[in-house]
Amino acid sequence: MDLGFLIAISLALGAVAWLGFLWAVKSGQYDDPEGPKYRMLDDDEAPAEPDATKRPGTDAQPEERR
Repeated sequence: MDLGFLIAISLALGAVAWLGFLWAVKSGQYDDPEGPKYRMLDDDEAPAEPDATKRPGTDAQPEERR
């Protein structure tokens, strides 16, 4: 193989890699590298609170006040 052909291929591959890197930086792939490992520890939903309208120990609703 011709040495010039190999140099051209290596420069082309380097240019493709450089363009890929620029695209990744521009699209925000490197903005917050620490966030995902902490985000997985966050709760997605708030914990369910006990229903204050029910009497403890029963399923009946409290009587309405007049």
